[in-house]
Amino acid sequence: MTGAAVPPPPQVWPTLRARDARSLIAFLVEAFGFEATAVYADGDRVMHAELAWPPGGGVMLGSAKDPAEGGQDPWPLRPGAFGAYVVTDDPDGLFRRAVGAGAEVTAEPHDTDYGSRDFAVRDPEGNHWSFGTYRGEPRRP
Repeated sequence: MTGAAVPPPPQVWPTLRARDARSLIAFLVEAFGFEATAVYADGDRVMHAELAWPPGGGVMLGSAKDPAEGGQDPWPLRPGAFGAYVVTDDPDGLFRRAVGAGAEVTAEPHDTDYGSRDFAVRDPEGNHWSFGTYRGEPRRP
């Protein structure tokens, strides 16, 4: 099979809810470089979206359920309460991109005592995003 899409290996996909999921998706694509690989929506309401991080993994998100709609939300996450650390090889370039797209800076680019170059911002929904070069500790064989 030449050219067939192959699913990625198993990964962790953090999830979040948004008041305005369509706008948040557009922001995350423009500011950080996520790729919208799936968006299932009915008008402005996004039931499920997948945003892939080009080096691997990504996030999933959807619209928060309005309490006035009634019923139970099977995934009741509060918008703006999400936080993530995302690995990037170019934190300074990504910082400039994020600021240019309107991200709120919470920590300027800096070198850490554990050898990473990091920065942190908040998206328009209030979620916290930290980006840096730290890839985690090596795993034991």
